Amino acid sequence: MAGVPTFATGPGFLGRRITGIGPSFTVAGIPLDIGVTNRAGARSGPAAIRQASRMLVDGDHPHFWTDVGGMAIADMGEFEIMLGDLPGSLALIEQQARPIPHLIAMGGEHGVTLPLLRALRKRLGEPLALVHFDAHADTWDESFGQVYGHGSVFYHAINEGLVDPRRMIQIGIRSPIQRGIWDWTIERGVRIITAQEVHEIGPAEVAARIRGVVGRDAPAYLTFDIDCLDPAFAPGTGTPEIGGLASWQTQAVLRRLVDVSFVGMDVVEVLPAHDVSEITALAAATVIWEYLALLGRPES
Repeated sequence: MAGVPTFATGPGFLGRRITGIGPSFTVAGIPLDIGVTNRAGARSGPAAIRQASRMLVDGDHPHFWTDVGGMAIADMGEFEIMLGDLPGSLALIEQQARPIPHLIAMGGEHGVTLPLLRALRKRLGEPLALVHFDAHADTWDESFGQVYGHGSVFYHAINEGLVDPRRMIQIGIRSPIQRGIWDWTIERGVRIITAQEVHEIGPAEVAARIRGVVGRDAPAYLTFDIDCLDPAFAPGTGTPEIGGLASWQTQAVLRRLVDVSFVGMDVVEVLPAHDVSEITALAAATVIWEYLALLGRPES
């Protein structure tokens, strides 16, 4: 079949040209990584994810049979940030996100999720349900003295009323964590499925628990820290933790979230300098592709 070969695909996500806000879905990169606590370099994540997405341009989704390439998706390029100014960057990210109807963000560090949730909360007028894939709970009250470090995202999101913690579920958690932080998170109503539990109960049960917590009607946000995956599947990240999910487990869970009312999502913490053969970037691009296939499936 004639067409543009994979290696010649355009520079935008799924080969899109860099334009403006899309009619249905808008992809944007957020090159922020000044709040990280271990390896730096996630500012280069959006470019790497775009590059890896060239593998997903041609063909339908093999489960939903969604023609993702035919969906109304725009890539608007990178958000602006304030160099060296973390609170200022968060405010600027929120400002840029607010007018976008359905944003798919590529980080950057996990701290970018906070202003994206702030923007959605103001636009929708109600707290969001949250589906959070990660190795880390990210509910510390500060990260080594930095109030808005990437380990404190959901501490602020809960305290600011951006999310409903009773409709918030975390999947893949396994990093060292102080007992007080764990207890604070659970006491707020957050459900946690550790990575070990995912391995033991399987994707179908994990998806059932997610749907049970989030419900069918609440507007929901998906945030996917790539370190949720085991380093064997995602070595290119800033804070890797062993014992994580396999790529296939993630796909199997996401494909079962057909009753969740998603209104936006992000994939964060891709660090190309520590990647191997683009496998981390490809995993991140595929998570976005799975999300788009889920929302654009023919029967939806």
